[in-house]
Amino acid sequence: MRERTKLSDAIDVVKTIESDLSDVLEIMELSEMDNDEAMYKEAEDSLKAMAKKAKAAELSTLLSGEADGMDTFIEIHSGAGGTESQDWASMLHRMYMRWAERRGFKVETMQYMPGEEAGVKSATLQIKGEDAFGWLKTESGVHRLVRISPFDSNARRHTSFASVWVYPVIDDSIEVDINEGDLKIDTYRASGAGGQHVNTTDSAVRITHKPTGIVVQCQNDRSQHKNRATAMKMLKARMYEEELRKREEAAQDTHATKTDIGWGHQIRSYVLQPYQMVKDLRTGEESSQPDKVLDGDLDAFMTAALAARLEGSAGEIEDIE
Repeated sequence: MRERTKLSDAIDVVKTIESDLSDVLEIMELSEMDNDEAMYKEAEDSLKAMAKKAKAAELSTLLSGEADGMDTFIEIHSGAGGTESQDWASMLHRMYMRWAERRGFKVETMQYMPGEEAGVKSATLQIKGEDAFGWLKTESGVHRLVRISPFDSNARRHTSFASVWVYPVIDDSIEVDINEGDLKIDTYRASGAGGQHVNTTDSAVRITHKPTGIVVQCQNDRSQHKNRATAMKMLKARMYEEELRKREEAAQDTHATKTDIGWGHQIRSYVLQPYQMVKDLRTGEESSQPDKVLDGDLDAFMTAALAARLEGSAGEIEDIE
């Protein structure tokens, strides 16, 4: 019923646009015949508003994948470089939280491993909201930062890397078969904020799927059993996402994005020094305001990447206010 409603709404939008377009064109013809400039200007304004409405409808087609409507997990891992890259991973962690907050999505931290001095070694967020996975799925890959390091007493420019991996939260109606013998399950003491109970017991759970090398971790509950159940759900979601990617005709080469967290594998560069620019290396989408991007203003990059994936080329869709 949810899918039927979504399709019905999409059809209604097209029918409304067709009807409104016909009416506006008739008004334009009449205004030309009567030489009525005010009427013509009003019709012209209506036409511009309709163009935006049509563009918004076009954007909705980018989120029509099998799992696009689902909630999502997003993993962030710092690359080589110690404190510098861990601080960068922390900045990405905040960026995605801010993006979710802007959309009114709910965010829950499933796993958080802080760095020794600053930042974060790895973190996993669960983002709940309409089309959360659809919007975020093109964010998977290596993100590169160039800036004057706040941790360098000589104020030298540093390049840091962090990886992002996005996969959908699947429900009980989707079955993923996992052989228990293929799993390595470790328990450990949770780190970071969490209170006296979370940090004093071995409640955190790490599950490794040996055939694929997929590793998931959960530490958001004081109960080891609950964390294990959540980690299994995350593992199934990762394996489901892997299968989705194989079946998508326009999918990118995911193996390339999952290799070394370093040069040659990045999808986006964030340059703060010597100039300011964020550039997506897949689509060419750019912004000269990295502060806004790092504060969660990511829609233009996501839209361009979705269009490129759907069309098989670097498509371009204008911003819709």
